[in-house]
Amino acid sequence: QVQLVESGGGLVQAGGSLGLSCVASGGGGVFIIGVMGWYRQAPGKQREMVATITLSGTTKYADSVKGRFTVSRDNAKNTVSLQMDSLKPEDTAVYYCNADRVRTLSGESDGYFGQGTQVTVSS
Repeated sequence: QVQLVESGGGLVQAGGSLGLSCVASGGGGVFIIGVMGWYRQAPGKQREMVATITLSGTTKYADSVKGRFTVSRDNAKNTVSLQMDSLKPEDTAVYYCNADRVRTLSGESDGYFGQGTQVTVSS
C-alpha cells in the first residue's frame, strides 16, 4: 500500500496564489508511480481532475485551470506539487492528491487518494 499526504492549501483572496504539495510513501519503500496529480471536489459537485503528470513529465490540465495552475513532480522524492495562480472563487474545493499506475512488489494498482486539503478563495 502507498499513502499520500498533502500539505498546503488554506484561504486566499481572488487573484492570489497558493501551492499544494503531496508526498507518497509506503509500499515497503519500493514503488514507482506512473501518474501523479490533483483532483478537487467542491460542495455538491463530483470530484474532478485538475492536473496530472506522468513519470516522463507529460502534463494534462482541466480546461478551467489551464494557464493558471502548474503541476510538477520530483520522481526521486515521490512528490507532486500544484502551483495555483490567479485563483478564482470557483476554485474553492477540497483538493486531493492522486496516484495511478502504482507499481509495487505486489503488482500495479490505481486510484490512490490523499485525505484532501481545503482551498478557499474569497471574492
